[in-house]
Amino acid sequence: MNIDIESLPDDPATLKKVLSQVMSRYQYLEEQFRISQHKQFGQSAEGHPGQGELFNEAEALAVESDTQEEAISYTRKKPTRKPLPKGLPREVIVHDISDEEKVCGCCAGELHRIGEDKSEKLQFIPAQVKVIEHVRPKYACRTCEKDGISNTVKQAPVPHSVIPKGYATPSLLSQIITSKYQYGLPLYRQESMFKQHGIELSRKTMADWIIRCAELFKPLYDQLHQHILKQPVIAADETTLKVVESEKVNSYMWLYASGADSPTGNISGTEIPNIVLYDYHNSRAGQCAVDFLKGYSGYLQVDGYQGYEQTQAILIGCWAHARRKFMEAKKGAGKKGSGKADWALNHIQKLYRLETQLKDKTVEVRYITRQEKSVPLLSQLHMWLMKSAQQVLPKTKLGEAIQYCLNQWKKLERYTLGGLLSIDNNRAERGIKPFVIGRKNWLFSQTATGANASAVLYSIIETAKANDLNVFEYVMTCLDELSKPDVDIEQLLPWQFAKR
Repeated sequence: MNIDIESLPDDPATLKKVLSQVMSRYQYLEEQFRISQHKQFGQSAEGHPGQGELFNEAEALAVESDTQEEAISYTRKKPTRKPLPKGLPREVIVHDISDEEKVCGCCAGELHRIGEDKSEKLQFIPAQVKVIEHVRPKYACRTCEKDGISNTVKQAPVPHSVIPKGYATPSLLSQIITSKYQYGLPLYRQESMFKQHGIELSRKTMADWIIRCAELFKPLYDQLHQHILKQPVIAADETTLKVVESEKVNSYMWLYASGADSPTGNISGTEIPNIVLYDYHNSRAGQCAVDFLKGYSGYLQVDGYQGYEQTQAILIGCWAHARRKFMEAKKGAGKKGSGKADWALNHIQKLYRLETQLKDKTVEVRYITRQEKSVPLLSQLHMWLMKSAQQVLPKTKLGEAIQYCLNQWKKLERYTLGGLLSIDNNRAERGIKPFVIGRKNWLFSQTATGANASAVLYSIIETAKANDLNVFEYVMTCLDELSKPDVDIEQLLPWQFAKR
């Protein structure tokens, strides 16, 4: 940093102000360098030691000076392997000794069976591909044909098909869809896999099939959309998506989720359906959320993005985002440490510790405990933030973390208003993660039509997963049912399908 000494002011007050600006800029750049180094070479986990481990130096010394040896006994748990599912097909192979060996070597008496040892091995059989040939015999009247009378040919009707005039079956389509959207396998890789079976199936054909399947799933998607708007709490998030034939550099995939990741994760005593819906737009404007939510006035759990302010929902903040900013301040401080960042992280950890204790409790217990314990902790934290804001440079990472919390405070403390609410928006972040992982494999969508198809199919698959369904079987059955006329959409909802 070059400073022209001659240009510095002579007035002490003005000089202090200039030096303060220089030091602020220097500290900011130093933090950015440390954070960049940590992102490239450091651990990605956000764990931090507790406050007791950071500030109890005097107590630690006192304990060290008066330590005594203590014998501690414990029972070592032997690791056990989970048994293989009993429903799997089994082939029993008996490894027995020969009849000649079933004689006692001492007295030549006959040996009798006293027991047996069993062990299980899991064999994998590669996927099999077969052709189902549909034959429809034609019938006509010989007498009418001889007499020259008009002859009517009778034949069984064409069986319904998911892809009319195509050879794709529901099982094949389900395999292609789950491979791409559940396991992140791009179509060009699937194309090479089919070649190994001697089948020429181009990625263009598969892409056309996927779009057709998304159209079939659209009524089910719309039904899920109607159900999610009836829920008291919705979690939302958004991430970028590159669409080649789009006017904008970045498009966005929005996510809306209700319930939990699995039926066992729901709050005790509630029956909120587990739904995950994706919504594609070529914009990040708040109007996208407004259009999807259609006047929804319940609780909406989000991060600090201002676009959600345009909705009519009651916004709930995310303490995971707030905590992440203090973690950045801690990383930026380097080896010298940041006592203020550590204090904030420890205080936020206390809030999370309470939430861990309330995980399996009812809505009423969660609400009462939060009012008794979480609200006082939040009051202490808010007072500390107000005081620290006057002591910390605003351009530093710590200053930004403090200001973020103060700006978002009303939303951050709002989770204590009800037992159904969550302390953070991790439900939405977990919901959008499969899309982010898949995006690393297939990189982009070619058209907006393809992006919309991806939104529908990701929604179906992630909602099925959240309801503990076999995704392949669910997609296959839905495709078969949705291709028929007069289908009952309500019976295909994942939580209804699970009752079959």
